[in-house]
Amino acid sequence: MPKNKYKHYSQVNTHSRFSDNYSDLHTRPFPILATPLRVSQISVLHEGRDNYQHELTHLNNLCLRYNINPPQQADVCFYQNFGEFEVRWERHTEFSSYAFIVFGQDSQPFEHPPIALLPADWVQNIPGKVIAAIHIEALDANKVVFERESMRQYFEGQRLIASALRHGAATIWSALRIHTDNFNRILLVNNNLNECQSGRVLRALLELEAYRNMMLLAFPLAQEVSVEVSRMESQLALLIRQISGVRIPQEEQKQLSELSDMAAAIAELIAISRYRFDAGKAYYQMVQSRLEELEEEEMNELQTMAAFIDRRLSPAVRTVEAAKRRLDDLAGRVDRASDFLRTRINMAIETQNQALLQSMDRRAQLQFRLQQTVEGLSVIVITYYTLALLGYILNAADSFQWKRDIDKIKAFSLPVVLFAVWLFIHRIKHKLK
Repeated sequence: MPKNKYKHYSQVNTHSRFSDNYSDLHTRPFPILATPLRVSQISVLHEGRDNYQHELTHLNNLCLRYNINPPQQADVCFYQNFGEFEVRWERHTEFSSYAFIVFGQDSQPFEHPPIALLPADWVQNIPGKVIAAIHIEALDANKVVFERESMRQYFEGQRLIASALRHGAATIWSALRIHTDNFNRILLVNNNLNECQSGRVLRALLELEAYRNMMLLAFPLAQEVSVEVSRMESQLALLIRQISGVRIPQEEQKQLSELSDMAAAIAELIAISRYRFDAGKAYYQMVQSRLEELEEEEMNELQTMAAFIDRRLSPAVRTVEAAKRRLDDLAGRVDRASDFLRTRINMAIETQNQALLQSMDRRAQLQFRLQQTVEGLSVIVITYYTLALLGYILNAADSFQWKRDIDKIKAFSLPVVLFAVWLFIHRIKHKLK
């Protein structure tokens, strides 16, 4: 078969994301793990824009100590065997997870967690703030005594939750509390999980721990927002009562200023909280997805992990959703109150403008009447002076022995001059119009 048998269709023009879309499906694959084994994982929040470079540099330092090939620039995950332990580093949008795996069973569960094998200075200098920390011990069923009191010794005597997974293929035990080493603990007992199934279950448990804690970051913010929203709602109710009362023009501008300040404060709260609220909802959905993946069943009349976590997370999620809904509702009410007050002010201004226009109209009419009066007087005055000039001319003609009856001439000339002056002024007005 020739090497280029696919050439006629394999070299088509592809999109820039064509290969990446397929590669993305296989990023962060689940590990293939054989029990017994031990896992320690910490999840750290990102801090600052340079956090990614700090993480790569920190991983490079660890690889240099053990003479291991370091991660490459732009990598978002790093899986490597360091001899005594394996390291699985994964970078997510808001946090990064560091999982350390050791194969084989210890003398006592949780006695020597894998993270204790790493250099203390390296662990303490991991970039970011730890948001989740967990130890998982995965043991074979023939090495564990299934008895509640015997299990409690591995969790420092705390109250346990437990469940069977995948129709009894495995069981999990935990207290879901921070122990003396500041880590949560889960004991996984493998009945008949194969290596792939064990890897998927362990990955679900590790992601469940990280996503659960990331979701709860939205809860205290929701409480703070709810307190602030309650205060603003009282302030808005007082303003609305003032607006709906007797109109005081001097107070309306002050009220509008207060509403504008409140709208700005609400916009700031939305900008601060919206991303965290939406992220919290997304993390909660991922928590539910991982719990469904475990396929838990009740065991020994103990509470399952899904029931315990959902009982704690559901109120927090509802608080977050209520805070977000109240904030949006408050923003809408402030906008409506502002629109109402602006409309009220605009109507008052329009009423004033209308009164001003009516006053101007009355003044214009008075000016027009005065103008007509002055115009009539002007015609009379101009006629008077014209006849006076005519009298001067006739008197001058009399001095030249040109005998005429001056008074009669002036009397007969009066209507002619009056009409001529009125016609002249009327034409001037017509041209000006």
